[in-house]
Amino acid sequence: MLDNPAAVAAEAVTCLLAAAHEAIAARGRFRLVLAGGRTPELAYRLLAEREADWANWELYLGDERCLPVDHAERNQRMVEQAWLSRLSGDLPQVHFIAAELGPVAGAARYAPLIETAVPFDLVLLGIGEDGHTASLFPGQPLDAEAWVVPVLGAPKPPPERVSLGLRALRSARRLLVLATGTDKRVALERWRAGKELPIARVCRGLSVSVLLDRAADPSP
Repeated sequence: MLDNPAAVAAEAVTCLLAAAHEAIAARGRFRLVLAGGRTPELAYRLLAEREADWANWELYLGDERCLPVDHAERNQRMVEQAWLSRLSGDLPQVHFIAAELGPVAGAARYAPLIETAVPFDLVLLGIGEDGHTASLFPGQPLDAEAWVVPVLGAPKPPPERVSLGLRALRSARRLLVLATGTDKRVALERWRAGKELPIARVCRGLSVSVLLDRAADPSP
């Protein structure tokens, strides 16, 4: 447990750089799935200040909102502004989701790419107040075989999204979950209690590290 979101982001950066070093030494590249959200954004801003073998990083998104490419709420735009636009020299190879095409077409375009990219070296995940992760929400069917899924009628706006499916998120050598703030406490408590949440479905039986701050800590 860490003191605050800034400390969680800093520790996440340490984990990412270590995983990248190991993966590049072993396989010549580091394949990373990125998460949206406030704390991941803090981590991306810190990454932009560090030195790494960026040319051998391959970046994918865990999910994307079906909004115009330049919309402020796109994960793509957040990653570009917080991290990629601030790098100089060689850049990571980035595979964004064409969610502007709509959920069905966007998922169909991304799926073949994901199928050839797995297993990922690391998947970065957040957790929502309801236990969702990426754009896999409670109460919606979770296709265990789909690499990428169209999301229609998401319970939080925007309703249309594209998300990596269970199969893709679980095709990872390691999962790193970031959780900060009091609004995550109930979800973490329910996950710990064994409730059938999307975050639990993704992480079950895999190598998972959870970084949380004091505000999110569900311990009594």
